[in-house]
Amino acid sequence: MDETAPRLAFDTADASTGERIAGVDEAGRGPLAGPVVVAAVVFTPGRTPINGLADSKQLCAARREALAIRIRERATAWYIAVIDVGTIDRLNIFHATMQGMRECIEAVRAATDVARIDGNIVPKGLPCRAEAWIAGDTRCRSIMAASILAKTHRDGLMVALHDAYPQYGFDQHKGYSTPQHLAALAEHGPCPHHRRSFAPVRAHAGSADDDCRVALL
Repeated sequence: MDETAPRLAFDTADASTGERIAGVDEAGRGPLAGPVVVAAVVFTPGRTPINGLADSKQLCAARREALAIRIRERATAWYIAVIDVGTIDRLNIFHATMQGMRECIEAVRAATDVARIDGNIVPKGLPCRAEAWIAGDTRCRSIMAASILAKTHRDGLMVALHDAYPQYGFDQHKGYSTPQHLAALAEHGPCPHHRRSFAPVRAHAGSADDDCRVALL
């Protein structure tokens, strides 16, 4: 047995304490456009776990969508927080993400004894005990489930955004800084859903904002 391999944690209740676990993860911290989405998932203690859970980035889109349906059906509690671009630009992406995590944990608090948060930082001001789990989306089923809900929900939002702004290709890159996206930014400038606090967007924001002001004169 490989003792260095990460162990899969109980996602429902600790074997010795019976604690109810809320897994928390986010999607969309790095993109240049769109919201950051945070999810929390609590499963029923003792219930047979959902097969096939994994880090959302390791799953194809169809598999994520199928699992997201099962997670919503089987979870004791789940919640998704969407933090918009205006909040991201006002607070910065770190604090916006922390706000989303607090919102999620507060929403599932009644069904939770402890929150396990993917990463190495626990937000301040939480209503319950919380633990930071590095690489939690590969170690804990509840965090995996939260990762899947956050990813599928955000992808759906970005596909809808593509319908309004097809010139950017949001349905393909979901707002990340791909060559296609950067080329579209250079050609069209940012749209209202781009994060102007991010340097690649800020570099193209001046001319686009000037064009808007001229159009209003």
